[in-house]
Amino acid sequence: MENKTIAHTLRLLSQLMELHNENPFKIKSVANAAFKVDKLPYAIKDKTLEEIALIDGLGKSISAKVWELLQTGSMAELQAILAETPEGIVEMLGIKGIGPKKIAIIWKDLGIENIGELYYACNENRLIEAKGFGLKTQEEIKKVIEFQMAAHGKFLYAQAEGFVNKLFEDLAVWLRNIHGEPLLGVAGAYRRCLEIIEEIELVIGTESIDELVTRISEFEPLQFEAQGDDALIAQSPTGLKIKLYVVARQDFYLNWFKLTGNEKHVNDVLALAGNGPFNDEQAIYEKAGLAFVEPELREGLNEIELAKANKLPHLITYQDLKGSLHNHSTWSDGVHTLEQMALYCKDNLQLEYLGICDHSKSAFYANGLNEQRVYAQHQEIDALNTKLAPFKIFKGIESDILFDGSLDYTDDILKTFDFVVASVHSILRMDEEKATSRLIKAIENPYTTILGHPTGRLLLSRKGYPIDYAKVIDACAANNVVIEINANPLRLDLDWRWHRYALEKGVILSINPDAHRTEGFHDMKYGVLVGRKGGLEAKQCLNSYSVNEIADHFKNRTNNI
Repeated sequence: MENKTIAHTLRLLSQLMELHNENPFKIKSVANAAFKVDKLPYAIKDKTLEEIALIDGLGKSISAKVWELLQTGSMAELQAILAETPEGIVEMLGIKGIGPKKIAIIWKDLGIENIGELYYACNENRLIEAKGFGLKTQEEIKKVIEFQMAAHGKFLYAQAEGFVNKLFEDLAVWLRNIHGEPLLGVAGAYRRCLEIIEEIELVIGTESIDELVTRISEFEPLQFEAQGDDALIAQSPTGLKIKLYVVARQDFYLNWFKLTGNEKHVNDVLALAGNGPFNDEQAIYEKAGLAFVEPELREGLNEIELAKANKLPHLITYQDLKGSLHNHSTWSDGVHTLEQMALYCKDNLQLEYLGICDHSKSAFYANGLNEQRVYAQHQEIDALNTKLAPFKIFKGIESDILFDGSLDYTDDILKTFDFVVASVHSILRMDEEKATSRLIKAIENPYTTILGHPTGRLLLSRKGYPIDYAKVIDACAANNVVIEINANPLRLDLDWRWHRYALEKGVILSINPDAHRTEGFHDMKYGVLVGRKGGLEAKQCLNSYSVNEIADHFKNRTNNI
């Protein structure tokens, strides 16, 4: 065992001791020993226990720990304290810029137990109010976590989006300069708008393949190299893999099609259409006797059967959205005031309404609203509705679903809201049966209007709690409860793979940004993209309703209680 490994183990022990608020003198001794071992000019593994005890800064107690580590590969004291510490908290100790004291606050005060939850909290602006934190620290932590995420080679769609758009633009300009107007397309998982991206595939159609491949080294933003699969390979500065296919111009649309859809979709269509050549993708589907299938739907599910019968959904667009539901303000853990959020929706986004859903009283970490503050917020909403008419602010709440499935307000309070988003935020560790029954009980509450982020997942960092999707969706259908598509790029929950089932059952979906600042409203576009993947039409989306239609929807539910 090398000195650095021993030093790292001692350092981890000192950090965990500090995290658990143990004796400061003992913590300092272990940390000092870690530093000393790391700087030794010789290998400590070659020494006897007696010799180790004589090393400056170690002493009898710590030398015994080092000897135990050398002999067994482990340290009982370290294992004991690790057993008391969530794995995600241990991982946080590796984040540059936050030490054990701040991690203790994150864990004990904010209830955050892994890096994914911490990243989400940064996006929700939750850290800046915690003791010892500020906006600068929050942003630094967020950047470090994003770097760690990238190191695993997987990216959220939203993380890749800006880079892909710039790459496409730069490549198009470069191609025009050397070849005239190019045939250029983005393909693969990115074009299908999958929520997680592992590589970006691009296709160029040219009459001079050899010349372009030779000159691609002149494209300065990236360094492409030939690496099999007939593709040129490069990597973005953040580690995103780029694959560039250069094909004959007459074969561009066929190759673009092949590289876009999943294997089953491509094979099924080409079995009907043949291999071209084709003047565009529309021609491929026409030759196959199919209606055109949008890229988002090319997943090898039932889209071919629907295309044969000309029954493909008329997919929702961003322009179909008339309002924004499930948003937060400074009344809980938002960055902007209620009026600022409303004005941004009204003036910048040209929407008809805002649904404000600040956190409920159980969300103490997010400054949730107690009953008195609910009343005060409603008074402000009434005043703003008079001021901003015909724009409308609907009185909503994100009410916590408690362990037993009940909501955290009495019926007397719940009935004062226009709508209620019921969400799980705590006690995420439970088996499928308990998690499912918990949600179903909340769904059966007559005041629940929308089921918020149904599984609590955080993409690339935390799996959602296990649920029986079909039972939960069936319960929503039976109780006329809307299911949220949480449009935050970290969530995108309900998963698009279950949208079709929900829609077949007659469940309405709602594309909710869960915005904690004005910029967060723009996340609705990611909700639209996954809604399209799930076959969502505007008529099946709650916030595609006009202000009068959605007011009637809320009123009819209230009247039926």
